[in-house]
Amino acid sequence: MSVVIKGVEPGSLAAKKKIRPGDTLVAINKNPIRDVLDYRFYMTSSLVDLHLRRDDKSLLLRVRKGEYDDLGLEFETYLMDRQHTCRNKCLFCFVDQLPEGLRDSLYVKDDDSRMSFLFGNYVTLTNVTEEDILRIIKMRLSPINISVHTTDPELRVHMLKNPRAADSLRFLSMLVRGGIRVNTQLVLCPGINDGPALEKSLWDLAGYWPGLGSIALVPVGLTGHREGLYPLRPYSREEARAVLALTRRFQEEMLQKHGSRIAYPADEFFLLAEEPIPEADYYEDFEQLEDGVGLWALLSQEFADALEAEVPRPLSREISIATGTAAAPLLASLAALAQEKFPGLSVSVYGIPNRLFGGAVNVAGLLCGRDIAWGLAEKELGEELLIPSVMLRHETDKFLDDTTVPWLEEQIVTPVRVVENDGSQLLDAILGRGRKR
Repeated sequence: MSVVIKGVEPGSLAAKKKIRPGDTLVAINKNPIRDVLDYRFYMTSSLVDLHLRRDDKSLLLRVRKGEYDDLGLEFETYLMDRQHTCRNKCLFCFVDQLPEGLRDSLYVKDDDSRMSFLFGNYVTLTNVTEEDILRIIKMRLSPINISVHTTDPELRVHMLKNPRAADSLRFLSMLVRGGIRVNTQLVLCPGINDGPALEKSLWDLAGYWPGLGSIALVPVGLTGHREGLYPLRPYSREEARAVLALTRRFQEEMLQKHGSRIAYPADEFFLLAEEPIPEADYYEDFEQLEDGVGLWALLSQEFADALEAEVPRPLSREISIATGTAAAPLLASLAALAQEKFPGLSVSVYGIPNRLFGGAVNVAGLLCGRDIAWGLAEKELGEELLIPSVMLRHETDKFLDDTTVPWLEEQIVTPVRVVENDGSQLLDAILGRGRKR
């Protein structure tokens, strides 16, 4: 176990110790280093003994430092080794449904417990060992987000197409007993892991309370590119309502027992069921926003609070908002509130159909630049177009089809402003405050 050092920051602690690019970091305080978690965990000591290898020689360097002082070492990759990819063949896998021609990184199936701790990614635990679990517990890597999907061992093997899917459920108990908080998700497929299977999963997972943080219920995402894949279909209105009804029964019991609902359907379930999305207090601590749970409630609450603080006044401004077809009615309702308070403000909201992915894909985060340009062709957009930041890959400011905001501006001949998923910032953008990104 060792990691090659790619660079040394000038003036850093490592530079002062004459550490060079090309040296190999073998251990810190006699603890072998294999990746970023080892490095971050063991370098926090105030007295650090670095075991290095240079050519054929071993070096031992001692560094005195503050607990949070960085050593100044740079490595080939962020994780310091390769990313752990998925070994499952899930019958609902979204990556398997991607069209050809997208950037290579979109076809990578991530299932890395380190990414769960560092970035909130979900993992299935099918490619970890007991040693990995013990390391998570030792390093207090909490919380961890876990894709459970079902607690029925045989059904989980069927859904993940991996014989390890059944045995890996035992790691949930190990993590919770070790003091690690887990958030879980169930991607629900009609007629497969809902109904009685969902009821079993909910009550089984409730047994991990209080180590269990929350359970997200997410409807399966289906694109128009499922040739040769397992036959799945989207939820009907009545099926979505059945999921919500079952969840409510569970929530009522959990509120009585634990004072928390624990399980939360994704916003999309309420839209599919044609039922109102709950108010913000329903979601308690909003632990699963990244899974589409409570996004709308939080945004609308933030927007309402910001709007209430505004003084009504005339405002001559005409703009447009582009989003997915699912969120369009919701954003239109917020825009109407702003227009009521500011006479002369005109906001047009456009729900853009997703031609790239097709199928039942209707969320803003999966819209590409070309579809937006196509959907807005010959539309009167006013002085500015607002788009949500989830449409862009933040490292490169590119849409999924590698087009950019400047490219979109050229196509629609209108300035584009990127808005974060924050109700106050959305109101500022609607009113024309702040700068275009």
